[in-house]
Amino acid sequence: MEQDFSGKVALVTGGASGIGRAACLQFAARGAAVLVADLDGAGAAALTGEIVAAGGRAEAWEVDVADDTAVAAMVQAALERLGGLDCAFNNAGVAPGFSAFPDVTPDDWSRVIAVNLTGVFQCLRHELPAMAARGGGAIVNTSSGAGVVPAPGQPHYTASKHGVLGLTKVAAQEYAPQGVRVNAILPGTTDTPMLRGYLDENPGVEKIILRTMPMGRLATAEEVAAAAVWLCSEQASFVSGESMLVDGAQVCR
Repeated sequence: MEQDFSGKVALVTGGASGIGRAACLQFAARGAAVLVADLDGAGAAALTGEIVAAGGRAEAWEVDVADDTAVAAMVQAALERLGGLDCAFNNAGVAPGFSAFPDVTPDDWSRVIAVNLTGVFQCLRHELPAMAARGGGAIVNTSSGAGVVPAPGQPHYTASKHGVLGLTKVAAQEYAPQGVRVNAILPGTTDTPMLRGYLDENPGVEKIILRTMPMGRLATAEEVAAAAVWLCSEQASFVSGESMLVDGAQVCR
């Protein structure tokens, strides 16, 4: 059965690169109108241009998900510019470096929590009522393997990704009667520009990471995005409150 998003509107945060970019392209290829939302406005505009040039429909939107007013404006843009909101992939996030627990400063903590956890809360806060008013929809939040097991040296990242799963469960139960499904994906180590930049600065780390990957390779952004798109599709019509590991058996909880 094909995943058909014709006539639907999808919003993707962190949409300009990596997993978000792959999801935008997959939604568009399956017929959705896409709001490409990212802190990198120029990157969002460039991807929007690619989608439109390929015959799709898309709008770019610059947003900082840590800013509730900006998130409200983003959701309103989907409603006004694209005609509604049926799917949302709350994917924007930051990945800090590794530090000993006492060396994580309050500023470090606040920024990671603001984007990775509060940002998801704020997106949900505005997306859920918009979808309920439309008669239903589907939301996917990006957590991480660090949402179910610790990431040593990243207490703030671990806390934020655990928190995303809690938000997902609450939203899923509260909005199930209104036809809105809410799930989370938990990507394993994925070959994105963000990770690639870190690996390039730290030679030898990739070999260490690969030793922890049962499949012997990193995930591709397309593989992870495909899970999020599937969860938004009618093929997953009775899936809600789920946290789906997409990590090649790395965690196996």
